[in-house]
Amino acid sequence: MNKSKIRNLTLKIRKNNSYKKFKISTDKFFSFLKTNRYSFENIGGYYPSNFEIDDLEILKLFEKKKCKISLPIIEKNNQMNFFKWSSKEPLELNKFGIPEPISKKIIYPDILLIPLVAFDDNLNRLGYGGGFYDRYINKIEEVKKIIKIGLAFSYQKIKKVPINQYDKKLDFIITEKKNL
Repeated sequence: MNKSKIRNLTLKIRKNNSYKKFKISTDKFFSFLKTNRYSFENIGGYYPSNFEIDDLEILKLFEKKKCKISLPIIEKNNQMNFFKWSSKEPLELNKFGIPEPISKKIIYPDILLIPLVAFDDNLNRLGYGGGFYDRYINKIEEVKKIIKIGLAFSYQKIKKVPINQYDKKLDFIITEKKNL
């Protein structure tokens, strides 16, 4: 099955399961990072849309622990950067209807939380097809080492994600049920 068909099928399943309110335990997530001794001074998250798994509780927990939180802003040529954000600050809608921070202070995350459309056991991800995260990961890894954590519902797992040379593998995938 090609990426487009997998994407359409998985998004339909996700929409049909949106009423279930699955969530990732913030305490387990934080202890996972501490156990693995990952630096989490700067966390890049996303504002959930299109029935994505909600990472806002995780971001608020890190904010309480005095971490710098950032969200993406989509720029020209399908580029993306992460900008400082606080849960107390307003957001504005971008051309896709996704809330973005109004801050112009770029943050380079230590840990990047990435929404997934689908994933497999080999830590491959399928996104929406715009290549935003793949381009961003490629760009930031020239500057620093980051931990890439995909967030998804367990039912978004598929046997094999079709990949190409531009696709970036994740370091971890966390669902409401377990960590890969």
